[in-house]
Amino acid sequence: MKRATTQFEQDYYGRYYPDYERQNPPHKMRFYRLLTEQVVADTPRPRLLDVGCAFGKFLSSANPAWERFGTDISQFAIEQARASCPDISFAVSTAADLPFDGGFDVITAFDVIEHVPSLEQVASAVRSRLLPQGHFIYVVPVYDGPTGPLIRLLDKDPTHIHKCSRDFWLNWTESNFRLIDWWGIFRYLLPWGFYWHTPTKKLRRHTPAIAVIAQNQ
Repeated sequence: MKRATTQFEQDYYGRYYPDYERQNPPHKMRFYRLLTEQVVADTPRPRLLDVGCAFGKFLSSANPAWERFGTDISQFAIEQARASCPDISFAVSTAADLPFDGGFDVITAFDVIEHVPSLEQVASAVRSRLLPQGHFIYVVPVYDGPTGPLIRLLDKDPTHIHKCSRDFWLNWTESNFRLIDWWGIFRYLLPWGFYWHTPTKKLRRHTPAIAVIAQNQ
C-alpha cells in the first residue's frame, strides 16, 4: 500500500475547505445514498467502498446494514473518520492502490478522481476491485458549458489536476466501464450558509458538476 503524502492533511482542509461540514449537508448525502441504493436493489448485503472518503460523512449516511469501507490518502482525514464512525473500516491509501480483501458491489469516488494524476491507474484499480457487474459511481467538477468560466474563476484548489469537460469524463467512462447513467449537479455554498445542491437530468449539459454511474464490463 502506498503511503499518504502531507499534501492533503489538516492544513489542506483548513485552507481550501474551511466550510467542509456545510458543503456536505444531509440532503447532499441522501442523493449519494440514493445513487448507490438504486444499483444494488437486489443484493442482500452489498459491499461498499468509498474512495477518498475524507471524514466519512457519506459512509456514515449509507445504509448501516451494508458492509462499508473507506480509503483516503490523508492520514488526518482517516483519523477523523475512525473517531466518528467506529463501525466502518478505514485505511490510508491512494485511489490507485486500493486495500481490503474481497470485491465490492459498489465503489464510489465523490470529488476525488480530479485530484489523481493517473486516471488509467484509477480505472484499473476500480475495475480490479469491483465484482462482476459491480458499479462505479463518481462525482467530478466540470469546466465546460455556460458555468465553465465561473467554475475556473472560483476554483482555488491547486490539487485539481484534471479540469476537464463533461464529455471528457463520459468518454473516459465508456473507455473503461459501461456507462449506465449520468446527472448534472448545480451546487454552491451560498453566503448565508445554505449549500445549494440540485441534481438534474434536463439541464445536465449546463451544470458545474456531474455524477456518473458506470458498471464493470
